Amino acid sequence: MNVENHVMPRPEQLTGLLGLGGDQPIQMLNLLKFHDIAQYDDPAEPKISGREAYMRYGTPMSALVASKGGRIIFSSKIDHLVIGEVGELWDVAAIMEYPSRAAFVEIATSPEVAAMAVHRKAGLKGQLLIQCSPV
Repeated sequence: MNVENHVMPRPEQLTGLLGLGGDQPIQMLNLLKFHDIAQYDDPAEPKISGREAYMRYGTPMSALVASKGGRIIFSSKIDHLVIGEVGELWDVAAIMEYPSRAAFVEIATSPEVAAMAVHRKAGLKGQLLIQCSPV
């Protein structure tokens, strides 16, 4: 799996997202792959699994999104690949809904998210975040 693990979206990705316009709700498909053991830079952090480290980010992030009018639509462990081939299967798929693209960017670039991003970075081996809209 060729994945670049970024803690935050690159500015041009956010600009591109905002350039799509509209103020309707959007959904973000998260495909998450965790480290077996969290990769913290600080040796004082506990030796925990990547999934546990990510949840130290994910739980308060879900609360933050909810406080801004968003919600979790779906979250599930990935069990088996039925069609296609990948080098390594993702661990979790989740769909978050945000009130709008602008609301997503506001949340993603907030100081609150920056403060907890250390856990996301330590837990994730890789992630895809795909903005979706109903058809």
